[in-house]
Amino acid sequence: MNHPLPRKGRHTPYPLQPMAKFNDIQLLRINYLRGPNIWTYRPVLEVWLDLGALEDHPSHQIPGFNDRLTAWLPALVEHHCGVGERGGFLQRLQEGTWCGHVLEHIVIELLNLAGMPTGFGQTRSTSQHGVYRMVFRAREEQVARVALECGHRLIMAAINDEPFDVAAAVARVRTEVDDRYLGPSTACIVTAAGDRGIPHIRLNDGNLVQLGYGARQRRIWTAESEYTSAIAEGIASDKDLTKSLLKACGVPIPEGQVVATPEEAWEAAQDIGLPVVVKPSNGNHGRGVTLDLRRREEIEAAWHVAEPEGREVMVERFIPGDEHRLLVVGGKVVAAARGEVLCITGNGQSTVAELIATQLNSDPRRGYEEEYPLEIIDVATDAKVQLELKRQDLSADAVPAAGQQVVVQRNGNVAVDCTDDVHPEVAYIAQLAAKVVGLDIAGIDMVAQDISKPLHTQGGAIVEVNAGPGLLMHLKPAEGAPRPVGQAIAEHLFPIDDAQGGDEAGRIPVVGVAGTRDASTIARLVAWLLHLGGHYTGLACKDGMFMNERCVDTRDSAHWAGAHRLLMSQMVQAAVIENDARTILRDGLAYDRCTVGVVTDMDGFDTLADFDIQTPEQMAKVMRTQVDVVLPSGAAVLNAAEPEVADLARLCDGAVILYATDPDLPAITAHRANDHGRAVLVRGGHVVLATGSSEKSLGALDRLGFGRDTPNVHTLLAAIGAAWALDIAPDLIAAGIKTFEPQVPAVGGARTPVLPL
Repeated sequence: MNHPLPRKGRHTPYPLQPMAKFNDIQLLRINYLRGPNIWTYRPVLEVWLDLGALEDHPSHQIPGFNDRLTAWLPALVEHHCGVGERGGFLQRLQEGTWCGHVLEHIVIELLNLAGMPTGFGQTRSTSQHGVYRMVFRAREEQVARVALECGHRLIMAAINDEPFDVAAAVARVRTEVDDRYLGPSTACIVTAAGDRGIPHIRLNDGNLVQLGYGARQRRIWTAESEYTSAIAEGIASDKDLTKSLLKACGVPIPEGQVVATPEEAWEAAQDIGLPVVVKPSNGNHGRGVTLDLRRREEIEAAWHVAEPEGREVMVERFIPGDEHRLLVVGGKVVAAARGEVLCITGNGQSTVAELIATQLNSDPRRGYEEEYPLEIIDVATDAKVQLELKRQDLSADAVPAAGQQVVVQRNGNVAVDCTDDVHPEVAYIAQLAAKVVGLDIAGIDMVAQDISKPLHTQGGAIVEVNAGPGLLMHLKPAEGAPRPVGQAIAEHLFPIDDAQGGDEAGRIPVVGVAGTRDASTIARLVAWLLHLGGHYTGLACKDGMFMNERCVDTRDSAHWAGAHRLLMSQMVQAAVIENDARTILRDGLAYDRCTVGVVTDMDGFDTLADFDIQTPEQMAKVMRTQVDVVLPSGAAVLNAAEPEVADLARLCDGAVILYATDPDLPAITAHRANDHGRAVLVRGGHVVLATGSSEKSLGALDRLGFGRDTPNVHTLLAAIGAAWALDIAPDLIAAGIKTFEPQVPAVGGARTPVLPL
């Protein structure tokens, strides 16, 4: 994290004596930057602060402030700050730092305590006295806003020596995280995709997520993918149908019957043979399932437990052994976990409910939220637990004798990793079951005494096949090693050995055009050339929004929302997006990386005073954002006639193509000195594509007009550079320029390309 250094000579020591209450730090503006921005590649919350009188009172001059703050948030010692080592921020506090900087660290620590680790933050002074811009990493806007609100109240309480409930503040932020952020199953897939450079877009407030852009996207909803068919999901939800299909394919299953009443349940149990299992026909997570039933009253009571949990109730033969969950992804078993029978031990003094609280629910692996691998056992509301106790002639209020073992739950506690123990024949049976049902991602529930041995030698069987299986048991097993199930699903959706599964997985060609000089015309011409090259191309620019050269919206679309519409469309095979400095400052870029980034100029800084941009040097820090996001396999296209623009070349991860009408500019000469340095030039009245010392004419400049219109030469060169970076053939570039129609068609209008003979 980088922060403003203390400004020497502005402050004088203050005596440590009681002071009047300080007015609140004013939050002048709060802005969520959704994409890459002037601060970082990732979303941040940007806050403009007015410190007021606190501008003249750094941290070490506020009596007791540092002590109160570190007592409330002791983990601030872990913040390195600009010092670069543990305790760095505390050192800054003692030396004296401004309250905007302190607020940044408070908010970050509240997010850390709430389970949303955040390591990035910056605070910068502005040209206005006492006004700062403070930013911090924000994965979700509302969570960040709540953390800011709590942090703001905390810092004022610490400054003015007022009480503050830190635990309540952390709990509020944590509640917002639980309500707003992705669930653990979805998050692990998104993280695994991100590790491979695959971007994502959240499509709703829940767990529907798009991985990748445009036509190369894939969608997930928790542990379901767009390859998960509705038919397969419907089959999996009907346990009786699932069993009949599995049986027909030779998969071992327990015989069973669907029953309509408790009396029918007892009759079915007698037909099948005791002991039996009673469960809902379409339940999940073990809800309503009761095992090892041998008496009529138990079976009839179990029917009442199962009936509310599903459409129908089933009675099945009881399979002795442990419950197991095998996760099958893309036809392969990628993880397995084993269940445990939960018991408590009596002490002759405590009730069953008290023993459950102290011996089971005290386990830190148990909780109500989705992040916990094991659930809290509520004996007062869990009918299945109550039935299990009743079978042992006990109740929640009973006091078991000292040393007495009491079974609380027989299933639903699958949390012990056993992936490495799975026998190949067992894995084959699980994979076959997923294939029979038709699920690309499936949770196979299996009962076996020993998962390391074939099922047929021990009488094991598959009891359920589940769509949308939970992944937490594999990510956070109670025992054993976590398994990279998110990575397995990401590789299933974007195979590494596939042509689109490498560095470009999930990506379409994205061209970003930043600047003020004819940026819309450049964007439209590049989109036209991509269209002629066979790509269904989306375009968002100031002239409107276009889908494959058809105008769908005449409103200014050169903004984050317009660009996002393109990237979400499954039809778009390439996207061209115009950006200006105001868009970057207000929203950030709509894409995380791009194939080509064009920067034309540094004009317009005089219109950005509301963002405290007042000089060309400040403008360069804004426009570099477009170059910062160019992929290593991509290219930046830069105006060599503008030294500030040409200087951005050093920031590009990919290649660089310079353009200029003067082929002898020092920037061009230096760039071409590299054997692979490319440039688009004008020499002898011809447009020239130069690579190192070699040159190739694209055509005479006076013949590369837009029909009857003569384009601005720099506009033409920028568009040619972008097309060249996209590997569009030079002949097609020349032909496309001649057929480009510079006038914007009306909504619904389109044009048919007519190439010259």
